[in-house]
Amino acid sequence: MNQLAAKPSPRAIARIAGVFEALEGFSSAYGQVVILGKLVIPTSAAVTAANILAHQRLYWLGFVLSLAGVMFHIVWIVLFYDLFKPVNRTLSRLACFVGIIVCGIQALTAHLYLTPFLVLQTVSSTTAFTPSQLQSLALLVFKWNSYAFNIDLVFFGLWCALTGYLIFYSTFLPRVLGVLLAVDGLGWMLYMYPPVAYHLFPVIAATSALAEIPLQLWLIIMGVNNQRWHEQASIANSKST
Repeated sequence: MNQLAAKPSPRAIARIAGVFEALEGFSSAYGQVVILGKLVIPTSAAVTAANILAHQRLYWLGFVLSLAGVMFHIVWIVLFYDLFKPVNRTLSRLACFVGIIVCGIQALTAHLYLTPFLVLQTVSSTTAFTPSQLQSLALLVFKWNSYAFNIDLVFFGLWCALTGYLIFYSTFLPRVLGVLLAVDGLGWMLYMYPPVAYHLFPVIAATSALAEIPLQLWLIIMGVNNQRWHEQASIANSKST
């Protein structure tokens, strides 16, 4: 009884998940998109290298934010699994598994974030590479980072679709949030073919904002309906026994 009393309520879990989802969204987007967008010039390895070396504090901030995003993401993925177990335990496990894959790819992008800086810090006299070759190598790693980030978005889109289904069939969250999140997931999965996704990015971004921001706000402000969560959990437990 003491352990049950100590466990946070579903509403509290939902609010914590919403906070960590918002933190992950901000840190990942600012680190991977905003900061790299300012420093990396895809058509010029020399300018990219100069930008990074001239703005090292900003670059390190981006790396730290990307790394923090991974940790934030792990927390809310696990909390979402716990939250949606009463809806469909198997599907919730699958969504959690996909979410962990997303976190793993995020960790890879964080590694690829740091590598170019280390390459550019290499003294050319101690290697067989010229400064221009080191700059080209750094830019190549940034391109790998971009490819990995696109793959990450595909798996994130799959997670959104699965979780949207779980929200729709839950009794403790508005169904419209599930529909919006599932549509958002389909948009992110377009990154399976990046040229199409790049062309439709304004639509994808708008769909993401309409789905993910309301969900985060609902979770943080409203949480979930505790009574309905427990009722659905009781039904799920009776079916499994």
